[in-house]
Amino acid sequence: MAAGERQCRDYLQRHRIPELFHRLGALLLYHRPERPREFLIQALERVKAGKRGEGEYPYLMDEANLAAMFELLDVVGQGHITPAQYREALKTLGLSAEDLQRGDDVNITLDVFKEEV
Repeated sequence: MAAGERQCRDYLQRHRIPELFHRLGALLLYHRPERPREFLIQALERVKAGKRGEGEYPYLMDEANLAAMFELLDVVGQGHITPAQYREALKTLGLSAEDLQRGDDVNITLDVFKEEV
């Protein structure tokens, strides 16, 4: 890989651009607005306001969706999932698992799952 290409990839990763595009694409496909460009602009404005603490981020899933996903992961009904399952769920949702500070011996409960996802 050339140095210029590596710098470009590093830039994209550092600013989490692929995750942003993935989330915007998911929002767009989920809502299917009549005016997609305006919808995307509004979504980016909500992200910006959320980062400033002036509003909430645009979410694709509500708590009921998260509970259903957790139940699919917790197939035997233990009330928790493993960190490996948690990381895979984050990946499936297009979220980054790089910043997780959990050890592999700490189980994830539904409350933790809903709060963090």
